[in-house]
Amino acid sequence: MSLSLKEVSLALERLLRLRSLPFAMKLFRERAEMEGVERIRRPKAIHTLDQIVAQAARLGWTVGITGDDLVGAQCRAVVGLGRAKDPAWHSGRHMVGVWYETAADAESHQGAMHTVDDGLYEALAVAPLASGRLDPPDIALFYATPGAMIYFINGLQWSGYKRFDWSVVGESACADSWGRALKTREPSLSIPCFAERRYGGVLDEEMLMALPPEYLGKAIAGMEALSKNGLRYPIPLYGIQQDVRAGMAASYPDRAG
Repeated sequence: MSLSLKEVSLALERLLRLRSLPFAMKLFRERAEMEGVERIRRPKAIHTLDQIVAQAARLGWTVGITGDDLVGAQCRAVVGLGRAKDPAWHSGRHMVGVWYETAADAESHQGAMHTVDDGLYEALAVAPLASGRLDPPDIALFYATPGAMIYFINGLQWSGYKRFDWSVVGESACADSWGRALKTREPSLSIPCFAERRYGGVLDEEMLMALPPEYLGKAIAGMEALSKNGLRYPIPLYGIQQDVRAGMAASYPDRAG
């Protein structure tokens, strides 16, 4: 039986002990479509996209933006708002001497990023997943600890096992999360970067998962199955000097003796 977005959100919060709200992201070809979303807020200041995302995850707001609401081409380029990827953006010259030693390093970084194709969209909105205001969303996202993330991945791998390979672009790590998920339509895990933590309020111990919403039901079913096997999050500590056989026997009976 399929779950509603609200049921999915509640299940993620329960199974992963999330400290912030799962949220949705949706791109719009026309600004008017975004402005028609129920209870949409529009920024009154210039922001990074990290800040807009945080307003959904931390404050529970539904927020819509165009490229003009964002501080620069770097944020716009990741989600394909307008035509941000001009020669200056490709060169990465704004990062030379800040994040990268040489112009060649900065240009290589820009080329390594996962980004949505330019010129396809005029607007973007984020909202708490449970609100259903962006149904269907392009992608769903949530912040969680590394322990919760591996448990979620275990849930994805319970049935129809698949190995996941992710990359780290470094600064502009939103390209590893929402940029990659929007571009490839695959689950995308990232280590949030300096900008996400400084401007988006991401906690030191948090990682970010972004993925098309159709994967969520599969992961939840997998985590529920793992839970029935006694494998749950938070993971209880066993003790680094204990005889391991009693603990292992709870899952692997042949390890008891």
